[in-house]
Amino acid sequence: MSETPLRDARSADLVDPVSQRLRITEMFVSLQGEAAQVGWPTAFVRLTGCPLRCRWCDSEYAFEGGEALPLTSILDWVGRAGVRHVCVTGGEPLAQPGYLPLLAGLCDAGFAVSLETSGAMDVSAVDPRVAVVMDWKAPGSGEAERNREANLPRLKAGDQLKFVLAGRDDFEWARTELVRLGLDPEVEVLFSPVFGELEPRSLADWIVAERLPVRFQVQLHKLLWGDQPGR
Repeated sequence: MSETPLRDARSADLVDPVSQRLRITEMFVSLQGEAAQVGWPTAFVRLTGCPLRCRWCDSEYAFEGGEALPLTSILDWVGRAGVRHVCVTGGEPLAQPGYLPLLAGLCDAGFAVSLETSGAMDVSAVDPRVAVVMDWKAPGSGEAERNREANLPRLKAGDQLKFVLAGRDDFEWARTELVRLGLDPEVEVLFSPVFGELEPRSLADWIVAERLPVRFQVQLHKLLWGDQPGR
């Protein structure tokens, strides 16, 4: 992996990948369990920290701690992971300033890169080569007021907007939101049940009954390995 300085997408300054550090909770290889990349062996880079506190969060262990690693070490690890797909996740990865050179470095190295983000932070500077998977928080999460509508026009073909739903009330809200938001039809909409709280079959039945133009998904990794960190 080259140690050529990377260019930050928000400035003309060069970023030294040795001195640039990000706080990392974990890095591991597993199957991607969600979104359009589901099923692919994927290298996950989980950044530490998140300003949100969703009621059903399954990565609370990433809120604090972690290890400050040089950007070059992260890129080298991904290069040795032996897979083409990379997912940068959290926590909330956009909460760390160093996420931009990380995404650029992964894309420059030829990886198929996806970014999982809460939707509460500005995505305008995200490298256009990255597939953005952005949450749209339902009331059941306790964080619906954090949804950033200015992000919606930034989504492009190949990006996904994900609704994680805890029950029928969330479903009805999401159905109304689909009409209100008037999304670009090239942005795929995902409906997913909260693991262990909303029966997947119930959500599937509601989607079919309403003929909604959304993609149903479950968290494949949880069906395979349960609620284990690092899987």
